[in-house]
This record gives sequence, C-alpha cells and structure tokens, in this order.
Amino acid sequence: MEGTFLNGRVAIVTGAGRGLGRSYAHALAAAGAAVVINDLDGDVAEACVESIISRGGRAVAEVAPVGSSRVADQLVHRARSEFGRLDIMVTNAGALRDKTLRNTSDEDFDLVVNSHLRGTFTCGRAAVEAFREQREGGRLILVGSPAGQRASFGQTAYSASKGAIVAMMRTWAAECRKIDVTVNAIIPTALTRMVATIPGLAPLVEQVERGEPIDPKIRRVGLGTPDDVAPLVVWLASSRAAAVTGQAIAVGGDRIGFWTHPSETGYHYHDGGWSVPSIDELFTSSGAELQDYMPSPLDF
Repeated sequence: MEGTFLNGRVAIVTGAGRGLGRSYAHALAAAGAAVVINDLDGDVAEACVESIISRGGRAVAEVAPVGSSRVADQLVHRARSEFGRLDIMVTNAGALRDKTLRNTSDEDFDLVVNSHLRGTFTCGRAAVEAFREQREGGRLILVGSPAGQRASFGQTAYSASKGAIVAMMRTWAAECRKIDVTVNAIIPTALTRMVATIPGLAPLVEQVERGEPIDPKIRRVGLGTPDDVAPLVVWLASSRAAAVTGQAIAVGGDRIGFWTHPSETGYHYHDGGWSVPSIDELFTSSGAELQDYMPSPLDF
C-alpha cells in the first residue's frame, strides 16, 4: 500500500540533499509522490534526484537558498510547471550557528532565523496560495525541534526559530482549516551529524553511518535513523491525515510523542489585585507552579 499512498501527489522538500530532508524526499517518492528536491548544494540535490529516479520515482532538483519570497515562489512554480500541481510542502531547510548568547553575532542570528523561520514563512505562504488556487486542499508539514520546545544550551537562534515555527503552525492551522489545508509540525530526533556534538552521541552517529543497528534502549528514548522519522511525514501528507491539524508531533527511533499546546499550569487570585509583597509571598512560599525548563539527558 505504501508505494501508492501518495500517487498523483506532488511535494516540495526544502533542505532535501542530506540527512532528514533526504529521507523525507525518498519516502514521499517511494509512496508515489513526485518530489521537488531543494538544497543549497547542487551536487547533493542532484544525487538525491538520481537516487529517487533509479528506484522508479519522479523528482527534480531546484538549487536555491530558502528565505526570500522569490525562492519560495520559484519552488512552487517548479513543482507546478514540472508536475502540474502542488499538494505537499515540507519546510525542512535551515542553517546552524551553534553558539552561546554572548558569542552569537547579529550575522549568526540573522542567517539562522532567515533560513529556518523566514524560509518556513515564505515557503508556507507560497504553498498555501497554490493550494487556494487549486481548490483541493493541501498539506503543510513544518519541521520543529526539541530545541524549540525545551532549553537547548548554545542554540539561541536555532531555538528561537524552531519555537516560532511551532507557534506559527498553530496559527496557520486555524487560518487554513476553511480551505482544507492541514498544518502540522514534526519534532524529529535522529542520529545525524547535527547531534554528533552532544556529549555521548558521536559514537552512536558513527554507528548509524556505518550501517550498524542501534541499541533498542536508545531507540526507545527516540533516537534512530532519519528513515525512522520519514513515515510520519508520508502519513501526514496523505488523505488519511485529513482530520489531523495544528499538532506538534515528536518522532524518532521507536517513539512517537505528542507535545501539548501551551497552557497555564496553575493560577492564583489576590483580592484587589497583586502587590509586590503579595507576589513575593506567592513565589517564596512555593505556591507558584514553576516548571522545569531543562531537559534530562536524552529527554526528547
């Protein structure tokens, strides 16, 4: 069934030359979708296209840096001119500049936010315009990160971008519901080069690169290969997911999880309003419900 799950559908995957993006593109193509492979690196984009075609799929490469409206429109135009329509947009592309706050320059911040957040915004907007014109609905699959959901030391710009993407997803889901466009965010975890700098993970990444199996205990906490994440992308892109929108869904290894929408953990009243002393009493008496903002090791 998987080989025909998305027959007749057309997808764009940004940042699809390597890692998770490449796995998403391959899985969508294997399920029957035609795929526009976007990447900054023309060689890896073309290699991904050739790999898909060699397996009987349909794909073309569009080499460009996401961020601008011009590139977003260019990607949508390529999908429609090459394959006749657009049904699925997966916004995966983005740059990294992992530095602590004091070491993050304006240029670092702008590069990361422009590629991740602005790239998601412009590509999402262009895709929704195409969906609106086609009058047949569509699928937006945005890519978040645990770094946008919890503290992530040394990732100021990346955390800000990924947190904003999930917030934007919820608003888009509300706005696009009337035109049958679903909007969801995946929160993927996988043993890729991106996580190799996290203490203890480099040997596991090397294992994956050698094609060795991953310890089941590691898979249970949500760490596997990029190919473990891709089935969720395919399912969300399909007609079976028509009723699922506005969700942030974690996926990795043997695990799928569901992030809550932000909500108050508790509240208190003070007759006549709050004063500095009454606020001080609330917090110093441990009456305030303070949440842990730091993840535990391997807490995805």
